[in-house]
Amino acid sequence: MTPSGALNPNPRTLDVESLIHFDRLVSAGAHSMHGWHAQSLDLRGRSRELLALNPQGAIFLGCTFDDGVEDQLRSQGALIFPKLQGVPFNPYRGSLYTAAELYPGISTEEYEHTLDARVYHWSILPGQRSRLDSTLAAALHDHAIGDALEEALANGALAGSRLVGVMGGHAAQRGSREFSDAARLGRLLANAGLTVATGGGPGAMEAANMGAYLSAMPDGDFRAAVQQLAAVPGFRPSVTAWARQAAAVVEDYPDGTATLGIPTWFYGHEPPNLFATHIAKYFANAIREAILLELCNGGIIFLPGAAGTVQEIFQDACENYYGAPETITPMVLVGRDHWERTYPAWPMLQSLAAGRPMDRQIFLVDTVEEAVAIVVGPA
Repeated sequence: MTPSGALNPNPRTLDVESLIHFDRLVSAGAHSMHGWHAQSLDLRGRSRELLALNPQGAIFLGCTFDDGVEDQLRSQGALIFPKLQGVPFNPYRGSLYTAAELYPGISTEEYEHTLDARVYHWSILPGQRSRLDSTLAAALHDHAIGDALEEALANGALAGSRLVGVMGGHAAQRGSREFSDAARLGRLLANAGLTVATGGGPGAMEAANMGAYLSAMPDGDFRAAVQQLAAVPGFRPSVTAWARQAAAVVEDYPDGTATLGIPTWFYGHEPPNLFATHIAKYFANAIREAILLELCNGGIIFLPGAAGTVQEIFQDACENYYGAPETITPMVLVGRDHWERTYPAWPMLQSLAAGRPMDRQIFLVDTVEEAVAIVVGPA
């Protein structure tokens, strides 16, 4: 599965990704739009060019046209998906989210008024998850997010990245040892040239994204930022206070290192953290989990966690168990006591790996420094 949910690429289609791309195609002498897919483009002012092209076989998703153009294109064979009414998000969006987009005005507005909160509220309205129009809107949105994620990894800001996943509990409080360890881990990974990817939520996920985002800071400034964040330890009882504290850190240091967060509205009580510069937020948690694990081509580090982290360990283990030897990536569990006694995932993982190629790619360590050394590899 690709991030957009496509089972296979289709070589006979062309994604028109921007107005610049559209203009370039027209200037190159295109006569037909057959196989063109345009998503969330404002094509007002391009009526002459659009009507000069044969639109049969073209698909437009959530695009905006000058008056009368849409009807003409449709009458000549174009397939045009309209903007959906009553939906607080763009199901055809062409880019990943940013924290500023999900938390607009958080320094003065309550969290309940943000886009992130409004979308979650929409998703849990009575009967919403069984309504055809709502299900369609959510599915279109998740496809669009996956498409944007593919583009970011192939040609965008994350192109060529070696992604290392950091998994861990959402309950780690700012100011705690667990949070500090995860932040140090993210910082070490980023300074080693790796790109940190997390589930995009609070706790260890926020800490790892934060550590990577602030990785270029001098050590003293970094410690001060971690201490500043700890003034609001968690997102309960107030997501607003939690988000504002992070926004203040980001405002002081706006140009941090790129990091990836892949959260979900399925767990709407867990707000996305503000330190992921690229946010692929899905409605479907199962798709989100599968995509996150699949994209981590540099391996995954599992910090102490509970049910969710245990699930991720064995979901990743299943991929490695059945995978070709060339596709197996490191699985590093941090915390011997936690993974041998509190939640004894390590003995089961050892049993699964025994006699298989993945046996050489599973590790149990005590410190984040040891974990980084494993995924970085020999000098």
